Amino acid sequence: MAGTDRATEWARHWTYAELPDLDLLRARYVRHTFPRHSHEGYVLGAVTGGVEDVGLPGGTVHAIPGTVVMINPEVPHTARPGQPGGWTYDTLYPSAQVVDDIAAEVTSLRGTVWFGESRTTDPYAARLITQVHRAAEEGNALAADSLLRVLVVRLLDRHGGVLPRTPPRAGSARDAERARLALEGRMAAPPTLEALAAELGTSPFALLRAFKKEYGMPPHAWLTDARVRRARRLLDAGTAPAEAAAVVGFTDQPHLNRHFTRIVGVPPGAYQRERGVYRRGRPAS
Repeated sequence: MAGTDRATEWARHWTYAELPDLDLLRARYVRHTFPRHSHEGYVLGAVTGGVEDVGLPGGTVHAIPGTVVMINPEVPHTARPGQPGGWTYDTLYPSAQVVDDIAAEVTSLRGTVWFGESRTTDPYAARLITQVHRAAEEGNALAADSLLRVLVVRLLDRHGGVLPRTPPRAGSARDAERARLALEGRMAAPPTLEALAAELGTSPFALLRAFKKEYGMPPHAWLTDARVRRARRLLDAGTAPAEAAAVVGFTDQPHLNRHFTRIVGVPPGAYQRERGVYRRGRPAS
């Protein structure tokens, strides 16, 4: 498994070709902490040893063996050791489409599926997550696909719902959205907060407050997370880490490495190797 810089830690972040739109992470972290970030899809995690503290908008979730953590798309969160020995866990990252398709096939839920709870004590569901990992590692596509579906249906039946329609946005929320779009479009050379606020006809502090309320983190933290997301897509397409760093606006490859490792849990090179990505006609190094 791909190691981190710490001898007592290890991690593997990969995909299984037979289960598209699903990422898998199995890791042990002792001192590693994940900064506030979010995912485009869902997070379904099962701690297999130790304690993980997951910081969510509603408070901190203490995840221990036998519990499952469920995080909805675009929900900002952090993660850190909940005890000196850290934690080990198996995590699945199904895309929104995967979960919505399973919901439409088996449940009465229609629309954007949402988990109403962030944590549940469910040793059976936790074992299912580990079994999906094991089946994928063994190349058993039938078992991996079946177990994933059983897991998602179980969690949806017990904790699932449909995201309610949101009321019309206030002016501050619209400013936050416009700021996000501007940052996405100018990721490699973003404006200052003052310049961005002036473009939108608001003040820097008003924009800062609105952005944090809307996206759970200030613009600079959101931008770092967005850069890592875009870098992941480039790495998946075979782009070399140094080139990906330049495209998304990081100063250099070490700058990308630092933030990528903090948010994804593994360095860019290890990420490409585990996913079987080839670049320029040779395996990632």
